[in-house]
Amino acid sequence: MSAALVPLAPLLLVAATAGLVILLDLLPPREGKGHLGIVALAGIVAALLAALSLWGREGRAFGGMLLLDNFALFLDVVICYAAALVLLLSMDYLRRNGIETGEYYILVLLATLGMMLMAQAADLIVIFLALELMSLCLYVLAGFFRGLAAAESSMKYFLLGAFATGFFVYGIALIYGATGTTALDRIAVASGGLRGDPLLLIGFGLLLVGFGFKISSVPFHMWVPDVYEGAPTSVAALIATGSKAAGFAALLRVLFSAFKVAQPDWTLLLWVVAVLTMTVGNVVAIAQSNLKRMLAYSSVAHVGYMLVGVVAGGALGAGGVLFYLLMYTFTTVGAFGVILLLERGRREAVELDDYAGLAARHPVLALTLALFLLSLIGIPPTAGFAGKFYLFGAAVRSGYIWLAIIAVLNSAVAAYYYLRVVVYMYMRESEGVPTEPAPSFAGRLALGIALWGVFQLGLMPAPVLDLARAAVAPLLR
Repeated sequence: MSAALVPLAPLLLVAATAGLVILLDLLPPREGKGHLGIVALAGIVAALLAALSLWGREGRAFGGMLLLDNFALFLDVVICYAAALVLLLSMDYLRRNGIETGEYYILVLLATLGMMLMAQAADLIVIFLALELMSLCLYVLAGFFRGLAAAESSMKYFLLGAFATGFFVYGIALIYGATGTTALDRIAVASGGLRGDPLLLIGFGLLLVGFGFKISSVPFHMWVPDVYEGAPTSVAALIATGSKAAGFAALLRVLFSAFKVAQPDWTLLLWVVAVLTMTVGNVVAIAQSNLKRMLAYSSVAHVGYMLVGVVAGGALGAGGVLFYLLMYTFTTVGAFGVILLLERGRREAVELDDYAGLAARHPVLALTLALFLLSLIGIPPTAGFAGKFYLFGAAVRSGYIWLAIIAVLNSAVAAYYYLRVVVYMYMRESEGVPTEPAPSFAGRLALGIALWGVFQLGLMPAPVLDLARAAVAPLLR
């Protein structure tokens, strides 16, 4: 491979796989498309291995608009893990629901490409283009089921997303007007002499609105429950993990590279946003009886926890965010995966009552879901405990003791609605048609990999945390 293309290797592999799947989709057989899922999965795994093999390498492409550094590579690994697990969950799930088409795998690959571009982007224009590539694919995937709920979720996601994108583009325009550039490193130099400039401040505020929508922080979270509920469960898992990783990748690079001089200002703002996000997410999740909606509000709360790390800053805080994103990917895809595999009366088991007595009939699946939920709470020795320990510890070391206290109290509140599911599985009797698992070797393999990740990161978190801290070092220079 040419030296100039080395920084683009993971991206090129995903793009080439998407092109190959498009070509294979034109060929027979017309009905079964499971082989396209295998090809897509092979491309994602190749991109994952390429990202791991490039660790420690640095490079630039397209005049510095794309960067290859440890930060981008770590996020590429997180995004590839999310996409690979989602593809495994999707193979039998699509066939079971009669929506197995080549377009699904193509859109997942292109959405993954957009996410990885966001991780490597060093220019606001590239961030915008990557954001749109990812978002347009997810808008279509959210409405992939035929039905009113799917159409509503897709349309709501599209309309609110377009609205947020308008803010984002206007913010880029104002920042360009103030600094004369869209390159993050040049914005950092120019903003040093423009602190307090209203044009720059307004532009930065509009950027945060766009990022707030993509990571689903309060008050830009209202689309989340409806989209998660109406979208295919595999797509909801991708939105909950991959798109959040991409959003935080771009947010961290913008904050710590382009606007580091304004850190005292945006730290105060994000302190408030973090408290509101985790509190609203947890409190509203308590009232949910639909598990997909509960996990939707839970994901909002976890964004609040990750913002705690952003506020803490430094290698401890930012590195803790990267570690948490990897932990959250394994845990959340696993939780959605169990829901995806369970059916009751020829429909997906998404209501709380559907899980009553599950442990008596299917103890392995019940235990698997319980372990994922315990990780979301933060119970040792799961990865959730290590993730929250490092995030909240970074806040304490940076002097944000009250923020850490609020985060711990929110974690205690969250334990109620997670443990409620466990109580239903182990301490309630089933009524009516029993909930049964659907046969899926690929789905069970995905759950096994996710469960391995949860305990690997929980029992031996230090090596991965060291890599995460090394990954954020380029941003903190």
